[in-house]
Order: sequence, then C-alpha cells, then structure tokens
Amino acid sequence: MSLFLCVDCGGSKTSAAICDANGNILGRGLGGPSNFSYIPLAAFTEAVRVAVSSALSSCVNTPITLPPPTELFVSAWFGIAGVDSPSVAQNASIALSVLLGIPAGPRLIVANDTHLLAAPLRLHLDIPHAITAIAGTGSCVVSFTKEPSGKLVELARAGGWGWLLGDEGSGYHVGREAIRQIMLDVSRASLGMSLPYKSTLKCKILSHFGIKSEQAAAEVLAIVHTPEKAINNSDNIPGYLLVPREKRLSQLTPLVFEAAFKDNDEFALRVLRNVAGGLADQIAQLCIGPGENLAIKPRGVVATEAILCFGGSLVGVEGYRALVLDELRKRGCKELCVQLILRWTLLVTAHRSTSIRGAISQVTCAGSTRLYAKIWPVRNRIAAL
Repeated sequence: MSLFLCVDCGGSKTSAAICDANGNILGRGLGGPSNFSYIPLAAFTEAVRVAVSSALSSCVNTPITLPPPTELFVSAWFGIAGVDSPSVAQNASIALSVLLGIPAGPRLIVANDTHLLAAPLRLHLDIPHAITAIAGTGSCVVSFTKEPSGKLVELARAGGWGWLLGDEGSGYHVGREAIRQIMLDVSRASLGMSLPYKSTLKCKILSHFGIKSEQAAAEVLAIVHTPEKAINNSDNIPGYLLVPREKRLSQLTPLVFEAAFKDNDEFALRVLRNVAGGLADQIAQLCIGPGENLAIKPRGVVATEAILCFGGSLVGVEGYRALVLDELRKRGCKELCVQLILRWTLLVTAHRSTSIRGAISQVTCAGSTRLYAKIWPVRNRIAAL
C-alpha cells in the first residue's frame, strides 16, 4: 500500500494524517507540543513519533515501530511552527528523515506550518494569492503565490516572533494583554480614578493565581515574571509556578474567552478587541488596500485577488473571528470583509498534481481546525470554498 503522510506541528499539539494515493484518509493521530523553537530536538522527535505511530495504528494490520524496518511512506509533508529559516528546516529534516526512513530531499518536505494552511490556493486557478493567518497558542501571518506548476511560494510574512516579542492575536497575546489591562487598572486606581465596571474576568484571573483581592492585583507581576528554574519543587509551590512563564499567559485564554462570550464581560471583550486588532494589523500589512500604491509594497497582495485562510484554535471561535474581521474593516478593509460564508473543514484540500502536495492532496492534521474565507468586494457574494 502506498502511504502519504502529513503532519502539523504546533505549540499545543502535533497532528498527523495518512492517506493513500487517491487521497482517502486512512489514519489520524495526535501527539504533544512540537513547536521547533521552544523544545529540545529529542522532545520534538518524540511528539512526532507519537502522532505518526497513532495514525499508523489505524491503517496497518501489524504494529510498526519508528524508525520503520522497511520503507513505509512514499512521501511526507511537515508544517512546523518555529521553522522560520532554511537552516532550521534542514535541522528538522535530518531528524525526521531518520525517524521516518525517508531520505532528505523532494520526498520529505519540511516548512513552516503556514504552508499547510495555504494549500487551498491550489484549488483555485483564478486566484493568484493567499494570506494565511494562524492564531492558536502562537500566531503568524504569511502571504503566498503559486507557480504554474502549482508549487506554493512564500511572498512575505508578519509576526511569528514568539511570545516574548510578538505572536499578536494568539493565546500568548490574550494572556499578556489580560495582565496588561489588569495593571492599567491598577495604575488608574492609584490616581484615584473610578473604574467604569466590575469584571468577572479579573476575579477569575486573580483567583487562578491565588490573589485574594483586586487591591492586591499587582502581585500578579511577580507570578508572571518569576522563571520556573528559580523555583524549588515543593508540595507548597502552586502548580501555575511550575509551568514555563509563557504557558502561565496562554493558560489564561479559556478564562478570557469564557468571560467575554459567556459572561459578556466588558473588560474581557476589551482585551480580545486589542488582541484581535494586533492580528488584523498583520493581515492588513500584507495587503494592498484600495488606493494604496503597489510600488510601496511590491510583494504585497491585492486582497480582491486572494483567499484568506484562518487556522488555529482561537480563530475557530466565531466570536473572536468576528472581532478580527471587525478590526480588519476598521483598517480600511471594509469593502473586502463584510459578508462571509464560511466552511469548516478538518482537511486541507490541495490541487492534485504529481508533486508531494498533490499526493497528499486531502491530508491535514487530525484535530486541527482550518477555516477558509474567500475575500471579494462587498458587491459580490462570497462563496464557501
């Protein structure tokens, strides 16, 4: 049997899918976090091994260990968060070649995870460009074009700098912005200013960190800044201090979303509007808007000639996605992003060809959510992809 593998490596999980030569999905599997920039090579390889082994278990008759004793995959396509340069891609390729028994070269494609998200561009012969916006644990926005052969070519990118310097619109950003807004209110209170509303989100975050009152909210700074390596393991140490600092931020995201979309908490909505605005800024940065001079951004994308591809857990939430689109309109994209008909799918569908991308044309990551929105002027109806 000819097997084709596709793996999406992200900051929260690793998702693998296997298909046959006809694009029929034979198996899916999940593994742990595998952002190449954040974890050691051994941990990355183990996360991939777990995900691929799980996918294999549902499509082969006998258990197979990795590396396989004989050649197993015709080809494989990896989209890996944190693979942002050729040298890093080469390092990942070497490890994956050993793990999977696939020689480094054209049968083993390793790229940033945004490349997987751009695959629908290959289905649309009349559309030359795609903008991919990933907003999950981390974030990145990348624009693509395609060659006559169907090969995807990266044009430009914005963001993807990691939790410390950027990742606008991501789970990291949500947590960071929630803490910032809490501290801004602390500053306002120190001036004797009255706050306009009570917030269920503040209570949830302070309670999460064991802070007993809003008057003591500034205690959160020591909690988010203390390096985990500086903490001695003890039964008396709260669990939130034993995780990396960036996770202390991203783990606040469910609290923010619950407060915003369930409690209708204005403080939480303010946090998410700011975060959504950061992602919208980066999408707009890659676009050539109405009346904008193409010579200023020669590698910019004319939005009316592109598809916008969303991926990641945050933009999978309708309320948050609506905030992002609203922020795009505020940035001059009103005529481009008003009416959308959206199609949810768990499969990245690429245009069929003899290349690896065609061979795995219907493969993506089990458990990943991908959202594709066609961008047209408002006078045209927007069709589901």
